[in-house]
Amino acid sequence: MADEGMRLDKFLKVSRIIKRRQVANDVCDAGRVTVNGRPAKPSVRLKVGDEVTIEFGNGTVGFKVLSIAPSIRKEDADSMYEILE
Repeated sequence: MADEGMRLDKFLKVSRIIKRRQVANDVCDAGRVTVNGRPAKPSVRLKVGDEVTIEFGNGTVGFKVLSIAPSIRKEDADSMYEILE
């Protein structure tokens, strides 16, 4: 599974960037998420090294995917990504 990557909506949930998968789907469907500069649907497969940008109501968050895991402890979730300035 790790070789194929992970769906964008699932990554956002597992990494706890967005708390619920349905909310992640809604944000993607609204066109507020890009992967490597391209608009992304929830089904886009993320790979290590991809850069993701999410537009929230109060600003924009960009991060780089560092690792992909099907599940991870809450305390370790931030090790899956690196926030970009």
